[in-house]
Amino acid sequence: MLNTSKQIDSYIFNQFMRFRFSSIMMIFTVLFLSHSAFQNSVAAEKSEQPNIVLVMADDMGWGQTGYYNHPVLKTPNLDAMATNGLRFDRFYAGAPVCSPTRASVLTGRSNMRTGVESHGYALRLQEKTVAQALKAAGYTTGHFGKWHLDGYRGPGVPILADDPYSPGVFGFDEWLSVTNFFDYDPILSRKGEFKDYRGDSSEIVVAEALKFINKQAKAEQPSFTVIWYGTPHSPFKAAAEDLAPFQKLDKESRNHYGELVAMDRSLGTLRAGLKKAGIAENTLLWFCSDNGGLPKITPDTVGGLRGNKGTVYEGGLRVPCVMEWPARIPKSRVTEFPACTMDIFPTIAELLDLPKSVLIQPVDGMSLVKLFEQEFSQRDKPIGFQCLGNSALLDNNHKIIYLGKNKKQPQPAIEYYNLADDPHEEHNLYSEDSKEAQAMKQKMDRWIASVEKSIAGKDYPAGKVDPPTPKPRSWYEAEEYRPYFKDWKDRWEYQSRFKN
Repeated sequence: MLNTSKQIDSYIFNQFMRFRFSSIMMIFTVLFLSHSAFQNSVAAEKSEQPNIVLVMADDMGWGQTGYYNHPVLKTPNLDAMATNGLRFDRFYAGAPVCSPTRASVLTGRSNMRTGVESHGYALRLQEKTVAQALKAAGYTTGHFGKWHLDGYRGPGVPILADDPYSPGVFGFDEWLSVTNFFDYDPILSRKGEFKDYRGDSSEIVVAEALKFINKQAKAEQPSFTVIWYGTPHSPFKAAAEDLAPFQKLDKESRNHYGELVAMDRSLGTLRAGLKKAGIAENTLLWFCSDNGGLPKITPDTVGGLRGNKGTVYEGGLRVPCVMEWPARIPKSRVTEFPACTMDIFPTIAELLDLPKSVLIQPVDGMSLVKLFEQEFSQRDKPIGFQCLGNSALLDNNHKIIYLGKNKKQPQPAIEYYNLADDPHEEHNLYSEDSKEAQAMKQKMDRWIASVEKSIAGKDYPAGKVDPPTPKPRSWYEAEEYRPYFKDWKDRWEYQSRFKN
């Protein structure tokens, strides 16, 4: 019993302090549990996010695969991907040469919209890339191999640390990259630090990419990895053991195909590495080439299609493509659905439910997510191409081509083909009296008008191109690379540039 006011006051004070302490402990407990729940939620969300690996060959033609029964080349690892995934028989590079297609992969847009008119053009700084979008979504991003979006021409050299158009500028956390094609015993740049490597270039970049992937997997961090080979671009140089199956071929063709043997082997290393890291089940692995196959290589590189690299005929644009993702594509399938490199970014954006603002409009690609589980025969959105003065528009089996005036083409011309009846583009059906041809011409003209606005920069908030896109230049004429000439003049891949 409390007899005095002091005792009463003391009792009240003690009760108050107990209540306050209990309240504070309750608040800390709630905060701790909430934080733990949030952390667990983030961890669960990250574990559900797929890892994404984009792989691209350099000048590999549509016909250069084992699954198309190439007469001399075996590609057991690419074939295994196709057996376990989704094979595209009508997949198109964004352009018939390399840099433009690379721009289309990163942006989901036709190359001309991005400022990358042809090989060696720099990607506009105003463009938004898939690497930037995934980095913002919590992914760690890495680029390995050929870049060719920083405005330099000539054989690939290591990218400078302060290059204003480096992979790092466009959203890649880590990069081991060169300006252009690279070959046996390459010299590469790790974020500006140059390093010599020994061996086949494809196997080197895959080994380095796997180190990056494994590090992220151990940290339970989703990763986005881009591996852009330098194979089988000229100059050709293969290991002796990879030349063995091709002894009856000429020297150039022998080394060309030998490089592809090593590239396919590196794909096997990559797939095995993903399994060893325990992430193969939930990794989207997407393989394609950057343009059609090369001429003057025997046997044929394009599987009998018309044209080669540099043309807007099927042989210049159609490329091998396989997508493997056990968690979402459990049954192997071959699709005739026409798809393209511009579809890569929109597909990833839908998969991860990214905001529409990650892509600059207009987007030329479309999401292919619906193809993962069922077949669709008709594409709703035509595919447009424009490069080297020529244009083409593909609307399922209908294709119209505008050929510009050049040395081989004395006058501009229009051609129209029905690929269902004429897959080799041998019979030009264009006529002013043909309703189908004129309907395609109207679609082409509308698309070109849209591209012209993009070229002028109307897609950007500023309504103009700012800063102006630099013109391509050769690295061996650039002052910033001159300090390295003494060390590089005896390297086999650069000797042709130092003859004078």
